[in-house]
Amino acid sequence: MAVWNRPAPATAKARKTALVIDPTDDVKAMLPNVLKPIEWKIDYAHDNDSALEMIHKKPFDIVLSSEKGSGLEDVEVLRKIRSIRPHTRMIILTTQSTPQLAIEAMREHAFSYFKLPCSTDGLEEMVRIAMANEVWDDGIDLVAATPEWIRLHARCDLATADRLTQFVFEMTDGIPLEDRKQLGLAFREMLLNAIEHGGKFNPNEHVEISYLRTKRSVACRISDPGTGFRLEDIPHSAISNRPDSPFDHLEHRQIQGLRPGGYGIMMARELVDDLIYSEDGNEVVMVKYLDKHHNKPH
Repeated sequence: MAVWNRPAPATAKARKTALVIDPTDDVKAMLPNVLKPIEWKIDYAHDNDSALEMIHKKPFDIVLSSEKGSGLEDVEVLRKIRSIRPHTRMIILTTQSTPQLAIEAMREHAFSYFKLPCSTDGLEEMVRIAMANEVWDDGIDLVAATPEWIRLHARCDLATADRLTQFVFEMTDGIPLEDRKQLGLAFREMLLNAIEHGGKFNPNEHVEISYLRTKRSVACRISDPGTGFRLEDIPHSAISNRPDSPFDHLEHRQIQGLRPGGYGIMMARELVDDLIYSEDGNEVVMVKYLDKHHNKPH
């Protein structure tokens, strides 16, 4: 009797591994949407010391900190984790946050940082970004930082832009939420412009960023490695459209092979109070006034 060799069943794709430290009921409720069971195997540690013991024994693809601890404790455990597993991606979740703690998390190479409660979709997207990028540690390089004045270099790739936008949002804690959202969106649009058009999405290039916070305003300066431009010479941007033809730029973007969009400068101008380009066009400064009695300069 002939014996047929049946093909072996397809091997299921190995699930990624996550370590979640002492989650509260609210975090546990988020996890099925953030770390989908079909894709992730989750281990739990009941405190930071247990987490360190588990990380000594084996690596994890991602670590989520305990929201029960302070931001300071989270930064300290991050430092210890990275001394054991230097390239571990850790996302800090905390209910106790300050701009200084967000800076320290960035300095210690946290992958991201969220003050809770946060958007489940936002956290899920950050986990996706973390898993999509093998090399990430050198994406954000702090040159000098205080809660009032930060200088850093950011690598010219999309993942770094998304990570840095989240850090900036947390560093503006204490500012009215609507102002924070508007500033964060304007910052991301201008950063993407610098990374795409100045840095050409070249991960070997970096943009320089300065962040300045006063009692009455927040200012950000972004300088890219490109040769610059003049506003009148960028037909691929919506800012160049005639008032009676608001979509002209889309045809130019298609011809040039650019991603859909082109509304960044126009949008940023509406979201912040001042948007100023340098003479060469490869540096931009945006200012958001926090004192609502302070009108835009004319």
